Amino acid sequence: MSLREVRIVDLPPMRVASAHGFGTNPEDEAARQIAGFAAAIGVDLKSRTVRTFGFNNPNPSPGSPNYGYEIWLPVGPDVRATGSIKVKDVPGGKYAVTRFTGLSNIGRVWKELVAWFEDSPYTAPPNWCQCLESPLTWGEPDPEKWVFDLYLPIAE
Repeated sequence: MSLREVRIVDLPPMRVASAHGFGTNPEDEAARQIAGFAAAIGVDLKSRTVRTFGFNNPNPSPGSPNYGYEIWLPVGPDVRATGSIKVKDVPGGKYAVTRFTGLSNIGRVWKELVAWFEDSPYTAPPNWCQCLESPLTWGEPDPEKWVFDLYLPIAE
């Protein structure tokens, strides 16, 4: 299986504000928290220059409708944690990245990116790195118009 385009990027280490949701729809809870925090510190999530990164935490379990989702918003050194928002330092790393449109495609595109990785010259990183989903269309009401970059950690 092949993707239209995979690019290799180096994400630098980041200081991030982290929001966490848990339940049957944790993405919405985490997004609500990070959107409120971003607004409070004067960050416009709809700006094309602002990136957020999300991932399951913890992953769904068989037999349970509940799982977690965490969203990271890169922030500067003066930003402090408030309420349910935590501030973390996360390591950088090398990633294979692909872009797609439409929330209904996310599972298929993740599978395609993993298949690309399995046929690539890259290996898994020796240290822990998080797979990441980065939405590019905050505020778009139609999920099938949402644009995402998926980040798969890799090593040479």
